[in-house]
Amino acid sequence: MKKILLIATGGTIASRKTEDGLVPQLTPEVLLSYVPEAANFCKTDTLQVLNIDSTNIQPQHWLLIAHIIQEHYEVYDGFVVCHGTDTMAYTAAALSYLIQEPDKPIVITGSQRPIDMDVTDAKTNLMDSLRWASAGEPGVCIVFGGRVIAGTRARKSRSKSYNAFSSINFPELAVIRDDRIVRYIHDASSQGVKFSAALNTNVSALKLTPGLPAEAFLAVGRLCDGLIIESYGVGGVPEIYNEALAELSHIGKVIVVATQVPHEGSDMAVYQVGHLAKERFGLLETYDMTLESTVTKLMWVLAQAHEPKEVRKLFYCTVNHDILWVN
Repeated sequence: MKKILLIATGGTIASRKTEDGLVPQLTPEVLLSYVPEAANFCKTDTLQVLNIDSTNIQPQHWLLIAHIIQEHYEVYDGFVVCHGTDTMAYTAAALSYLIQEPDKPIVITGSQRPIDMDVTDAKTNLMDSLRWASAGEPGVCIVFGGRVIAGTRARKSRSKSYNAFSSINFPELAVIRDDRIVRYIHDASSQGVKFSAALNTNVSALKLTPGLPAEAFLAVGRLCDGLIIESYGVGGVPEIYNEALAELSHIGKVIVVATQVPHEGSDMAVYQVGHLAKERFGLLETYDMTLESTVTKLMWVLAQAHEPKEVRKLFYCTVNHDILWVN
């Protein structure tokens, strides 16, 4: 029987109603009591590391969760992190970079409704997550709504529905139906888990809108070490920002161009407004990566490297299915 560590961080799954709205209050022991059938296939220990709304999750919390998993890594066969849905995709992506090539399942899950409600998705999600952690493939993933999604590919695409998460630009790893796991993708065997304990959190994402002043563009870029530009379509950069890009690239800022379009990714070579900007200012681009992965990967990369060639190499290196193609 597999031994699983259930790590609680708060979120909707652990919330109770108050006069001011839902507030995380339930302990992991209480969460586990709602799925007694899990004892038929795994032995689960519990650990409370946070008890907060996931809106309040910050990079130091990702480092804490990764550290807890590292501390207990040799003792358990798998890990389940109960987490709020609002920033779950960011946490899953961050853990994918902080814990690379694990040979055990590391699952992030939660729910759209608290586990103590009469009608809730929490029990199914928790049960599915414990099942995957006991019998699933190694790697960081989200288990939610019967879907198993690579940790670098998840995005919260619905705010209320039970099928809240989608896998962006990559197939789901598996589905769980009627207590059965149907695998679609089998990950290669691990070469040995690698933990990281540093992030450069001085990274910002700037969403372009028509009329955004060049002064605002430049001000945001000056404040950070890494700037992610959420551009239009396949990744064009408006010419009014050329002077700002010239200054930012000159002073050594790392600039990455993403797209606001959820599916199919960027390709800055298609249009002149993208191609010329990329060549002139040495911009990186996300291709098929999600924004959540781009933000957390850039934080991880900038904590490991400073030279432009090494930054570029690490950014374009595939981790947990995060990027499939680079031009």
